[in-house]
Amino acid sequence: MHHLPNIVTILRFLLVLPAGLFILRGQYDWAFAVFVLAGISDGIDGALARTFGWTSRFGAVADPIADKLLVAVVYVALASEGLLPIWLAVLVLGRDLLIVAGALAYHCFVAELEMEPTLLGKLNTLANVVFVGLVLAMLAAPAFAWLEPAVATGIWVMAAVTIVSGADYVRIWTMRAWRRGGQS
Repeated sequence: MHHLPNIVTILRFLLVLPAGLFILRGQYDWAFAVFVLAGISDGIDGALARTFGWTSRFGAVADPIADKLLVAVVYVALASEGLLPIWLAVLVLGRDLLIVAGALAYHCFVAELEMEPTLLGKLNTLANVVFVGLVLAMLAAPAFAWLEPAVATGIWVMAAVTIVSGADYVRIWTMRAWRRGGQS
């Protein structure tokens, strides 16, 4: 049973491709449903891991990757369809690539890396999920057309949150590397 959170995470990975394909096919209701299902699965695997102590190194790494991959694919699909600005998708993906490159550099040249999301990183993930969920809800049902002003504002909010959280990761890990380098 202790592998159940990992199984749920793997199932979330399997939802990534359908979410993107539904957007590209204009089936926004299905894309929204898949996105909501992925969100529910994220809550379930986290609750199981915390409640029963069913944590693992795989889960600590795979869970945030599944979240990031889902959000990245949805951003790219929405941007490629002209539903979000391309520059925003590039910014969101660029931040994540910068963090991954920095983590690899830290691991290779400084010390072993423990996955450790920052508060701003968690806020960024939450903001991305909420924002993309709002965009998909607005596209999925005419009843949610009233979300359009929130989505228009959300584009700029997401840009700001992405930049600030990315800069925070760079600052934190640069300082850790610098301090660690001084201890050698």
